[in-house]
Amino acid sequence: MTVSRVRGSTAAPHLALIAVQVMFGTWPIVGKVVLRTVPSAGLVGLRVAGASLAFIVIGRMTGGVGRIRRADWPLLVASSLLGLVLNQWLFVRGLALTTAINATLLSTTIPVFTLLVGMLLRTDRATLRRMVGIAFAASGVIYLIGPTRSEFSSLTRAGDLLIVSNSLCYGAYIAVSKNLVKRYRALTVITWIFIAACVTTVPVGVISMSRISLADITVRVWLKILFIILVPTVGAYYLNAWALARVPPSTVAVYIYLQPLIAFVLAPLVLGESLSWRAAIASLFIFAGVLIVTRRERSRAVRELAEHPEAFGH
Repeated sequence: MTVSRVRGSTAAPHLALIAVQVMFGTWPIVGKVVLRTVPSAGLVGLRVAGASLAFIVIGRMTGGVGRIRRADWPLLVASSLLGLVLNQWLFVRGLALTTAINATLLSTTIPVFTLLVGMLLRTDRATLRRMVGIAFAASGVIYLIGPTRSEFSSLTRAGDLLIVSNSLCYGAYIAVSKNLVKRYRALTVITWIFIAACVTTVPVGVISMSRISLADITVRVWLKILFIILVPTVGAYYLNAWALARVPPSTVAVYIYLQPLIAFVLAPLVLGESLSWRAAIASLFIFAGVLIVTRRERSRAVRELAEHPEAFGH
C-alpha cells in the first residue's frame, strides 16, 4: 500500500465530516421555508419516514441492510431517542422559544458533552490537546456570532434550556452510537436508528399533517422536503456514522463548529451579503481548533493503516 493511499484513506473521514457540516448547514435555510407551510411535527415525521425508506432502498441495492443483534437493541433504541426523537423535538421547540443567536452560541456545548459522555462510556478520553482544540474552536464561534448580541433573559430561559438539552442529547448520541458503528456497517446502524425513530415521530407527524390541507403544499415545497430528506438527513447522517467508525467521537463533534462558519461563507453566495473581517478572524480560530483536535488522531491513523491495512478494508 502506498503512502499516498494511506494518507487518502486517513483524510477520507475528515472530508466526510466537512461534507456533513455543509449538508447540515442547508437544513435551517431550506427547513425555514418549508415550515411556512408544513407544521414542525409533520416535517419531522416526513423527514424520518422518508430517510428510513431511502436507507432501506439503498441497503437492498448494496447487498442488504443487515440485522442488529438483540443484545444491542437497547443501545440502538438509546441512539435513536438521543440522535433523532429528542434531538429533533428539543431543537424545534427550543428555537421557537429563544433567539437564533442564543441557539448557535449554546450549540458550542455539543463537543464538550460528547467528550464527557465518551469519557463515561470509555469510548473517548480527554487530553490537553483535545480540550485546547475545543476551546479554540468554541472561541471562534462565540466571536463569530458576537456574545453581546445574545439575549439571555427570563423570556428565553425555557428555550435556552431546551437547546442545551438538545446539545446534550446530540453529544450523547455521538458518544453512544460509537459502539454500534464499530460492530456493524454504518448503513446498517443508521437504517435501524431511523426505523426505530419512526415508531414515535411518524404517528405524531401524521396527526399533525391531518390538520392542514395537502393541496396547499406546492410542488416546490415538496421538492424542498425531498431535498431535506436526501441531503441534510440521508447524506449527512450516513456520512457522520461512517466517519464515527473511523475517528473518536470528540473529533466528530468538533467539526460541528464549522456550521456557523459555513453559514457565514454561504451567505454572500446565496443571500448576497458581504463577508466580514469578523468571519475571517473567527475562521482562523475554528480551523485552528479543528486542526489541534484532529492532528494527533490523523497521525495515529496513518501508522495503524500502514501496519494493519486490512483493518480499514470495510
